[in-house]
Amino acid sequence: MTSAFLAALSTACAVWLWTGPTVATTRLSKLLTPSHDLNRRPHNQSLSKLLTRPSPARRAEAWRRASIELCQSLSAELSAGRTPGEALTRAITAVEFPDPDLLRPIVAAARDGGDVPAALASSAPPQGGEGLRQLAACWEVGTTVGAGMAALVDRVAHTLRAAQAHRQDVAAQLAGPRTTARMLALLPALGLLMAGALNMHPLDFLFGSLPGFMCLIAGIALDACGLWWTNRMATQAQT
Repeated sequence: MTSAFLAALSTACAVWLWTGPTVATTRLSKLLTPSHDLNRRPHNQSLSKLLTRPSPARRAEAWRRASIELCQSLSAELSAGRTPGEALTRAITAVEFPDPDLLRPIVAAARDGGDVPAALASSAPPQGGEGLRQLAACWEVGTTVGAGMAALVDRVAHTLRAAQAHRQDVAAQLAGPRTTARMLALLPALGLLMAGALNMHPLDFLFGSLPGFMCLIAGIALDACGLWWTNRMATQAQT
């Protein structure tokens, strides 16, 4: 009976560890909101920002969406008859970027007549900055050859939208394999629950003997490696 209870408890803990961080992080970030205590406010704000920081994949996706919006806004400003520098400045201020501070060199170059392609290329983040780098190449071609800037920006926006649609399609196709991998990762915990219900005392073997403890460590390591490898393959397929 005790083994069954411990097996059920371990299964519940495994399920919570897999599905619970989002809720736990949200609750903890609410507890860490700035209070009236001035001595604790900077510490709480830094912890709250650390907990709510988006993952690199989500941050890159936010940059890609913002780049598409930037190209669309820039094309509209150019079509309205504004100069390229003024159009780019107005377009950047109209779009919400994940890190607006990185775009200050671009705004300064567009406003003061500086090297806009170099500012765009240097401000583009390593992940998710493909749109800014393509826009830099588009800007350089438009100013060097004298081609229509609005048409070039429209082409860049179309390319970015097509790439975005492809990534979304790949993500939808990978949703099934990812769910299957998560279910397979929980099967060992369910096996412990079934063994405890049959009075086979699996926890006594796992925690009460050296071979059992070695099996436990090996199983956890293999389970974690399987999850990591599946997520890595899925992430590479989306890039």
